[in-house]
Amino acid sequence: MSSLPTVYIRHGRMEKEMKAVFVKGHSAVSIDDVKVPELASAGDALVKMRACGLCGSDIEKIYGEYGMASGRLGHEPAGQVVAVGKSVKGFALGDRVFIHHHVPCYSCHYCEHGDHTMCPAYQTSNINPCGLAEQFLVPEWNVSRGGLIKLPGNVTYDEASLIEPLACCIRAWNKCNFQKGDDVAVIGAGPAGLMHVLLAQAYGTRKVFVIDINDFRLNFAKKYGVEAFNSISDQDLESKIKPATGGRGVDVCVVATGSMTALLQSFELTRKGGNIVLFGVPPKGSQMSCDMSKLFSSEHSIIPSYAASEIETNEALKLIAEKQVDIASLITHRFDIAKAADAVKCAHEAKDAMKVIVTTES
Repeated sequence: MSSLPTVYIRHGRMEKEMKAVFVKGHSAVSIDDVKVPELASAGDALVKMRACGLCGSDIEKIYGEYGMASGRLGHEPAGQVVAVGKSVKGFALGDRVFIHHHVPCYSCHYCEHGDHTMCPAYQTSNINPCGLAEQFLVPEWNVSRGGLIKLPGNVTYDEASLIEPLACCIRAWNKCNFQKGDDVAVIGAGPAGLMHVLLAQAYGTRKVFVIDINDFRLNFAKKYGVEAFNSISDQDLESKIKPATGGRGVDVCVVATGSMTALLQSFELTRKGGNIVLFGVPPKGSQMSCDMSKLFSSEHSIIPSYAASEIETNEALKLIAEKQVDIASLITHRFDIAKAADAVKCAHEAKDAMKVIVTTES
């Protein structure tokens, strides 16, 4: 009989059930009582979730038409190790950790070319049942390939829950041929959009412009010293942004929304030869029509950037630990997992919310 632990002792009693959050049809989630996952191999680890951010892709899975394979909620979890298999090295009970849900193989053709998120194993690897659970299993695949990362003592669980989205933003910038002193526009002032703002400033760019239709988020963005525009009331953005960039347009435009209108708008705001980063998640089936001759003659580079690997994850952790980005300032709401449905609604409506995180008791 296996000697691997299968339950977690909390408050002096054996915990065999826990709460986890699942998509239950369009615009609906449920908070279910499910079994605590059992360690399936000697290389697995069991983690108690302490904080997990709600991502735009989570909201798209619930309210929209998410185009990727995984329908699990919660891929920004940080927590505490509560059980480890016999062969796990470097981790012990009580360790504070960040967990990456998707982990590539680092040896296939895609990985050898640096396209880690295109690795066939990337999408099939995951934590169980999901990050929005009181506890979850981190499989040996993830543990052995860097998907379980210890947190420095000066990084809180709240900050750690923002490592993954920041890593995704870092990967986008790493793919983009930017230079210090460049001008940048970010279309979409949600949490990811403002992470791009923080990175742009940390990387030494010159002017940063933020565009959205949500006045709360635009006003929130202004505290970072950027120029913010509402694309509904400020319709002629080109006449306002281009003069501030020497008449050229921005060097880098990050489209941090899945809106095809925003993508088309980026063509008008970006200088000839500039970079357009397609970062926001377009709903499945999204299409657009544009003048391809104009795109050709402008030599715009359109750079899609999906997800991140442990390479960018460790870069993100370093930036947070060294306080080069004030990541915690993005958090506006915290909900206990029992109130996860309220958290989802808050993040979706975004009336007064920036980053929303879900937590569990200590």
